[in-house]
Amino acid sequence: MLEVRDLSVTYRQGAHAVPAVREVGFTLAGGEILGVAGESGSGKSTMAMSLLRLLPVGTEVSGDVTFNGENLRTASWGRLRAVRWAQASVVFQGAMSALNPVRTIGQQICEPILLHDKVTERVARRRTADLLDSVGVPARRQDDYPHELSGGQRQRVMIAMAMACRPNLIIADEPTTALDVMVQAQILRLLTDLVSDANIGVIMISHDLSVLADVCTQLAVMYTGRFVEIGPAAELFTQPRHPYTQALTRAFPRIGDPRSRLAPGGLPGDPPTPGQAVAAGCSFATRCSQVMPDCGTRDITLWPAGDAREAACLRVLPEYPDPGEAAAPDPAVAGDVPSPADGPAKSDPAKSDPAKSDPAKSDPAKTDSAESRPAESRLADGRPTESRPAESRPTEHRAGTDPARQADSGQPAGQSAGQTAGQPAGQQAGQAAILEVRGLRVTYPSRGGRGPARAVDGVDLTVDAGEIVALIGESGCGKSTLARALVGLVKPTSGEVHYRGTGLRYSNSALKRYRRHAQLVLQDPAGALNPRQNVFDLVAEGPRLHGLTSDLNVRVRDALALAGLRPPEHFLSRFPHELSGGQQQRVVIAGALALEPSLIVADEPVASLDASVRGEILRLILNLRNDLGLSALVVSHDLGLAWNIADRVAVMYLGRIVELGSVEEVLLRPKHPYTRALLSVLPDTVADRAPILLSGEPPEPTSIAPGCRFHPRCPVAGALTADDPRLQLCRGRELPVISGGGRRESLVACHLATETEPAPMVGSSAEAGG
Repeated sequence: MLEVRDLSVTYRQGAHAVPAVREVGFTLAGGEILGVAGESGSGKSTMAMSLLRLLPVGTEVSGDVTFNGENLRTASWGRLRAVRWAQASVVFQGAMSALNPVRTIGQQICEPILLHDKVTERVARRRTADLLDSVGVPARRQDDYPHELSGGQRQRVMIAMAMACRPNLIIADEPTTALDVMVQAQILRLLTDLVSDANIGVIMISHDLSVLADVCTQLAVMYTGRFVEIGPAAELFTQPRHPYTQALTRAFPRIGDPRSRLAPGGLPGDPPTPGQAVAAGCSFATRCSQVMPDCGTRDITLWPAGDAREAACLRVLPEYPDPGEAAAPDPAVAGDVPSPADGPAKSDPAKSDPAKSDPAKSDPAKTDSAESRPAESRLADGRPTESRPAESRPTEHRAGTDPARQADSGQPAGQSAGQTAGQPAGQQAGQAAILEVRGLRVTYPSRGGRGPARAVDGVDLTVDAGEIVALIGESGCGKSTLARALVGLVKPTSGEVHYRGTGLRYSNSALKRYRRHAQLVLQDPAGALNPRQNVFDLVAEGPRLHGLTSDLNVRVRDALALAGLRPPEHFLSRFPHELSGGQQQRVVIAGALALEPSLIVADEPVASLDASVRGEILRLILNLRNDLGLSALVVSHDLGLAWNIADRVAVMYLGRIVELGSVEEVLLRPKHPYTRALLSVLPDTVADRAPILLSGEPPEPTSIAPGCRFHPRCPVAGALTADDPRLQLCRGRELPVISGGGRRESLVACHLATETEPAPMVGSSAEAGG
């Protein structure tokens, strides 16, 4: 159906040529899904858009794109217009920006039908209703506008538009990015069903290799505009041959794998930016852990690497060692932490000791001078408290958390000496809670005469000193509202927030003092940073508001260094658009660190970020906990994030926490049906488990069902007969959080959770390490 040969794309920036795609080739048949993976800037979207000539005027494109026997590269504009949507369509990245905000979704789906099929408007609306039903959106919503739909519903509308004229080919550009795991699973199931039912071909673009491996028949991995590996999806994901593919597969954790517990994976360095000169030889050589002398001199192309597989790596050639026999990647980069069976890891003291590797940290005058710190800190009500303890200062490590000692002991990064995996650091050290939430409720008035929207509806939560707690749930469950309430950006309707034992007051002066100690790291760094301010002013904004200006230059530089932007002088005068996504997120974190807080609340800190950037940010959060003694509440829809960095995890549904406990307890032995459903739909080509797809999306917080709020979607309750007294209990009585095993850290809110002990949620205990 589709054959692409020697496709190259070059953008023009003035007199400069910027190659974006270089000599790409592949074939796609009906009923197949080709996944294309790679980091941002690798050329994935440019390659996909070039197939239908959707690139800006002036872009130079060469090669052949043969679709149903016709070369689209040389087709007339009239012929190309007839092909678009009718035979080949696109699901664009970012449904909110791709949909027209001033037209109803029905009008937008009808448009290609009216244009290509020449039917009446009544017929087009009837087909639109059928399309919406087929993608799981009620037909009555066709008169709604995009802003009235949830993120998952908007993505479904985009798929309905793509299917409007029954095309043979769909190009889906990042169709699940930033969606929560349940909506992601529903969208992926929808696409695979369309492929099997209509025998269409799909090209799916994503930076998440695990998502593609779960649904695609073929996988291609792209780096600096070229395919570096291509082959059958399952084989490529489980036995990658190219070092870049190997690094991508490690970047996203498999829950249950001890190697990634408290050890986020990632890739070293950053990929070349578009327009940056690519070194001779292999373009990945500067980041590769298996590099050889010939990698920088010999021409690299795709070579056979097994049955139906090709890889652009010298190590697949018989005269070079196989990649599997090469030295293992650096655990600090790849996320492979030695297990106890592997013996202790060796450590380079210069690399392990921040005082030796970072000049800014080794100079007490810069980081811990008397004038660089307030003489005393105060609680939210203005009452003075003790100065920051010595163990939380940047120049020192808390007892038992020295990285060099951890490496010598074989202990995972982020885990202090004497701390067992999954046990909160603060509890083991006997430290008091830094944050306590009691009965917190946040309600909003609703329109149309409906009841109030109960965004947060009775939450109890504790964060101990030095502890990282992950707050997990679907979009719309109240996670972000709770996060904003905890830092005083939203005033609770009722309930209490206590910081170090003192209740939070909501006067302007008290909130200002409190925010000196509790900082929010916002989602979407590009939107959080003022594009007109340079890095210095962005980081200095908080200290200026709090009057901490006597040592402002030192404070800003220290914060940038702690956030991993070294040397700080290289970044001070830059503006946000001159930074990568990971650097932008580090600037946001540096802005929080400039106030030397004790608590950070991070709202989706790695959503939409590449594999390499994700690992960087998560390792940074762990290091801040170890080096500064920071506590953190991390909000995310990514359960893998909890496995990577958290001590405990709280699962939230429709305004309430339904399960709370240690990471191992909740993620490996979940008791609540909602938690089990979320875990079951995680992409995993190894685990042999059936996904539990919940119907629809969480109801609106104005329409909470009586009894257990999850029972309308609960697969366990749904399997009970109508006269079963347990079902009547679920429908008629809502439980508070109850004990789920007798230990303080294991709590579950479910009538049916204690009846049977659930099986461990890992695909293979041997492979998962236990």
